[in-house]
Amino acid sequence: MAGFLFSWAASSPSILFTSSKFCFVGIYLIRPLKKGMVFIYHIVKPGETLSVIARNYRRSLSQLFAANPSITNPNLIFPGQQILIPGLPNPDTIPYTIIVSRGKRNLTLLKNGAVQKVYPIAVGKMLTQTPIGEFVIVNREPNPGGPYGVMWLSLSKSGYGIHGTNNPASIGQFVSKGCIRMYNENVLELARIVPNGTRVLIQP
Repeated sequence: MAGFLFSWAASSPSILFTSSKFCFVGIYLIRPLKKGMVFIYHIVKPGETLSVIARNYRRSLSQLFAANPSITNPNLIFPGQQILIPGLPNPDTIPYTIIVSRGKRNLTLLKNGAVQKVYPIAVGKMLTQTPIGEFVIVNREPNPGGPYGVMWLSLSKSGYGIHGTNNPASIGQFVSKGCIRMYNENVLELARIVPNGTRVLIQP
């Protein structure tokens, strides 16, 4: 397994299998480029289209076509196919992992598997629940304003993110439209620590 970099995910049940040539980690296929370097591929899930994948990762179709020259028709992709996501670091090269608990309404920041911080959050209400699953931070926008407060961290699911708030009294409640809401000072601190590509695990 020379050439692969594993942190928290090395002991995670999301690893499906490994070999000397590649390994599956959750929804990602990690390929070694050379020692110490890896690429990340999204593994197509049933029902996904290239347009959906592009929106989820905030990439354009032209960017995905350029990174995946074997794809000539966006309507001809299939479950299990590997889609290279350009310009996004592989989560397993990043020491940080974010775990969100909807039930406890908290966000835990891990570094190399050790708890660094636990933040109170607000999550989605009953009709607009925060999605469960494994995502990554794909980009960010400082000072989006309004209900998003002072920082927006996009998740790899279109329309969802981790953000600040203009209503601090809502933290700790089930009130959002599915996003993860934090105190402004907390989301700024989190954004200073974690880079794009950081894995985010949302649990019930």
